[in-house]
Amino acid sequence: MFESIFDDLKHAIRSGNMMTRLILLNVGIFVLLNLIAVFSGGFSSSVYLFFRENLSISSQFIEILKHPWTLITHMFTHVGFFHMGMNMLMLYWFGRIVGDFLGDDRFLPLYILGGLFGALIFVLTAQVLPTAGLGSLAFGASAAVMCFVFVAATLSPDYQINLLILGPVRLKYIAVVLLFFDIVGTMGSNAGGAFGHIGGALFGMIYVYYLRQNIDLTKPVQNFIAYFNWTKKPAAPIKQKSEFIKVVHKDLNKPKSTKRKGFIYDQKRIDAILDKINSDGYDSLTSEEKEILYNASKK
Repeated sequence: MFESIFDDLKHAIRSGNMMTRLILLNVGIFVLLNLIAVFSGGFSSSVYLFFRENLSISSQFIEILKHPWTLITHMFTHVGFFHMGMNMLMLYWFGRIVGDFLGDDRFLPLYILGGLFGALIFVLTAQVLPTAGLGSLAFGASAAVMCFVFVAATLSPDYQINLLILGPVRLKYIAVVLLFFDIVGTMGSNAGGAFGHIGGALFGMIYVYYLRQNIDLTKPVQNFIAYFNWTKKPAAPIKQKSEFIKVVHKDLNKPKSTKRKGFIYDQKRIDAILDKINSDGYDSLTSEEKEILYNASKK
């Protein structure tokens, strides 16, 4: 049984998209930390606290200099099932939307940059606001997740998600409500974390703003990842228009259809699919329409 589970996990890591891999990585680290707590005597044991504190980011610059890896590890570290579960659910919901619009190559860079910007805001606010908690620790994917929420909401504010009890709700309202709770949270016991979430949301909006100016802020991270990738595959070059602009906005100068690797690119069909998403939500698409949109995002 366990061998079959490991085989399934290996298959998901090898064949899945970046969103799937990030979720599995977050869950894996969460499971590992909990096993350390179990075998070391509980969540208050010195062994467990050592690992948790060395994976979390401090609000003090000197501690970050001593533990530079925490700039990355903190955004994969969770304490408590609800904390981890909600972050992964939101990453799945909003990550699918962002992945469909922007493609898989931008997913990991956007996750990292959103998390780093959230950490930056967390550290800076701790220096000037006593309520932000100077000397406190931050961990979790919440800032990166908020980045995806606001990238999705800024790209397609009228995109609808079906929520339990409430039914279809547009992304712009979900994003605003989440931001409101974080603003209120800056006055609570987790003020530093709330500032970090706001930082992730802010980066998401900044990213889309520059993308519409044909500037992809994830490109340096894409190139860095590609450099260390065993395939040595470089990131896709920036063309006259960003890939997002090509897919989402009508280009009257583009031929009606172009054959590329067996895929017929029909701009009018793409525009019709995007209009359908804005009006009825992603779940309203047929499997053929989802495949067309996925292939278009890869161009």
